[in-house]
Amino acid sequence: MKERDMLEHGGNLDLAQERFGGRAEDWIDLSTGINRLPYPVGEIDPHHWNALPSRSDTNALHQAAQHAYRTSAPIVAMGGAQAAIQLLPQLVPTGRARILAPTYNEYAGVLSAAGWDVQEASELDALAGADLAVVVNPNNPGGQHHAAKDLLALLPRVGRLVIDESFVDAVPQLSLASEAGRPGLLILRSFGKFYGLAGLRLGFAIGDAADIGKLASMSGPWPVSGAAIAIGSRALRDDAWAEATSARLARDCVRLDAIAQAQGWMPLGGTPLFRLYETPDSLAAQDRLARSQIWSRVFAQKPTWLRLGLPGSGAEWMRLAEVLAR
Repeated sequence: MKERDMLEHGGNLDLAQERFGGRAEDWIDLSTGINRLPYPVGEIDPHHWNALPSRSDTNALHQAAQHAYRTSAPIVAMGGAQAAIQLLPQLVPTGRARILAPTYNEYAGVLSAAGWDVQEASELDALAGADLAVVVNPNNPGGQHHAAKDLLALLPRVGRLVIDESFVDAVPQLSLASEAGRPGLLILRSFGKFYGLAGLRLGFAIGDAADIGKLASMSGPWPVSGAAIAIGSRALRDDAWAEATSARLARDCVRLDAIAQAQGWMPLGGTPLFRLYETPDSLAAQDRLARSQIWSRVFAQKPTWLRLGLPGSGAEWMRLAEVLAR
C-alpha cells in the first residue's frame, strides 16, 4: 500500500510509530472518526466463538439494526460499510458513476478499478443523470450534510442513489434509513465508528428487497462473525447508551473546537466523531502532536487541513490540551 493511501485513510498508526517511535499503547490515535469511549462489550457466550453463526442469530442482529436505525426496510449485515462498497460495482451493470466530492476516497477507487466511468461533482444537482450516485451524509472529512428532502428529490434523477451514513449515528435526524425501501435507494451504515468497535468489522446495507437480496447473496452465508452478531445485537438495542453517547459527543465537539481555536486553528466543520481545522501548516501541526504520541490526519491535496477525532478519557483530553498549550 502506498504511503499516500495510508495518509488519506487515517488509522495508519504503524506509520506514526515508524516516524516518531513509541508503542501502540502509548499513542492516542485521533486520526480516525472512531469513538474512543467504546460500547462496553461485556461477556460473550462461548458458542458465539465456537459455532458458525445461525440464521436466527443473524436475524436477531438485523432486527436490532432496524430498531437502532428506525427502519423496517430490508437489511443485511456485512463486514463493515467497506464490504458493501467493495460489492457496489457488481450490484448494477457498469456505467457512469458520480460522487459528491471531496469525500471518502474508496468509492472512486473501487468503482474505477471495476471499469466504471467515475466523475466527481461538487454540487448535489450535478449528480443527476448518473447510473450510480454516491453521497456521504454527513460527509467525510468536512461534515457537510444534506436534508432528506433534497436527497429524495435526487432519487428519481439517478439510476441508483447510495447514501453512506457511516457518521450519522449521533445525528439520526439526518438519516434516510426509514425511506430505504424505495427502489434505487441504498443506505450504508457503519457500526464500529459510533460504538467504538471498529475492529469488530460490522456494518449494514439497507435498501429494497432486490438490492439487499443480491448483496446478501454476494456476501455468502457467514458475512460477519458470531462475536460481531452477539455484540452488535446487544449494542444496537441499548438506546440509553446511544442517547448518552450522542449527548457527550455533542459537548465534546464544542470542547475540542475551543482548544483548537485557542491555537488559531479555524474550524471548517466535522461530525460528532471528528473535527476538521484550517491550520497554517497541517504537517507541522501533525508533527507537533506526534512528538507527544498523538496522531492526527492530514490530507495530501489540502496542506492546511488537519482532522482530529475526539479524545476519550479525561487523561487523553488533558494530554492534548497540555501539548497544544506548550
